[in-house]
Amino acid sequence: MNITYKHIKSAAELIEGRVLRTPFVPSMKFSELTGADVWLKLENLQHTGAFKVRGALVKLLSLSEAERKAGVIAASAGNHAQGVGYFARQLGIPAIIVMPKNTPFTKISRTEALGAKVVLHGNGFMQARDHALELSNKEGYAFVHPYDDERVIAGQGTVAIEMLEQKPDLDAMIVSIGGGGLISGMGIAAKVMKPEIEVYGVQAALFPSMFDAYHQVVTEYSGDQTIADGIAVKEPSVRTHAIIDRVVDDVFLAGEIEIEQAIQDYLEMQRIIAEGAGAAPLAALMRNKDRFKGKSVGLVVSGGNIDSRMLSSILMRGLAREGRLASLRINIPDMPGVLAIIAKIIGDSGSNIIEVHHQRLFSDVALKQTQIDVAVETIDRKHVQGLVDKLCDAGFDTKVMSTTAVEGER
Repeated sequence: MNITYKHIKSAAELIEGRVLRTPFVPSMKFSELTGADVWLKLENLQHTGAFKVRGALVKLLSLSEAERKAGVIAASAGNHAQGVGYFARQLGIPAIIVMPKNTPFTKISRTEALGAKVVLHGNGFMQARDHALELSNKEGYAFVHPYDDERVIAGQGTVAIEMLEQKPDLDAMIVSIGGGGLISGMGIAAKVMKPEIEVYGVQAALFPSMFDAYHQVVTEYSGDQTIADGIAVKEPSVRTHAIIDRVVDDVFLAGEIEIEQAIQDYLEMQRIIAEGAGAAPLAALMRNKDRFKGKSVGLVVSGGNIDSRMLSSILMRGLAREGRLASLRINIPDMPGVLAIIAKIIGDSGSNIIEVHHQRLFSDVALKQTQIDVAVETIDRKHVQGLVDKLCDAGFDTKVMSTTAVEGER
């Protein structure tokens, strides 16, 4: 079928009461930072923590009784898997999910907890998808594609209907693109409900497949993994590409550090947990502030299923980038009382010592000297540089090991 607004509206009626009508809330913090009137569509609060349940439910409800009895199979890095598993269990449909071997443990365990059987295969989505299709043909399972399916696209498009019902005067939407199912459905619905609205997509710079197709360019591919694993799709879908060309106003790229920063900003400024794919629209907005200044912009926080260890690492790396956490290597004379002097200088500067490592044996300093590595909590980069200056002025040669914390060192 040729997907129209009518199909998306029917999908919205079909899933009403079964999926959450997630909040669409204003963000004062991000509005102040960007000059836009920023609103957040919190699909990270959806069942299973992502928007994927919408399309999964629409597809599963379309299956015949024989197809339901045979069971379904899907390929996913996590969120689509949980969406299929969540409603397959409710509908009594056996489900098998093929996931890449590098899928975060949290997504594997959550999918299994929903009653689905998980099969790990391949090093990325495409290999997992191909294996799922093989099993589908061999065993007779109904294949539930995460984005290249009309009913799935219609289900995802219901996000736009909700956003424009919740805020009719919205000027623009920014949506993550992996395979393009979400933005395709949303773009179709949005352009019918409000033809003048602007719809923008964003991809991880390491996986620019739809960016390249949309702009008719070839971007050098430079990685196998991204922090935004939910949108790590190497090949654009012909179906979604055609829709995106028609209903999307532009497609942006977001770098890894930009997405990391957006995840950190969501947590620190809004107390929102967003995974990489869910944070990418904020990264795109921050990079393109001038384009959206003065406009009312809706960001889709598409998911919040991020591994706890990854989130912890992102926060610590962010603190180091901002100079709020720094690692200093200090050369000192190997004699009693020096550590106390160092500690006093650091304390008097208003910094807090977190960790000290005393290096005597494995260093290239003179025999009567030694090195200490000190992790300190500080205010910002300027504060770090001031501390370095104080230590150097006191005769202690100091080098910043967390090189992103300050521009220079002494």
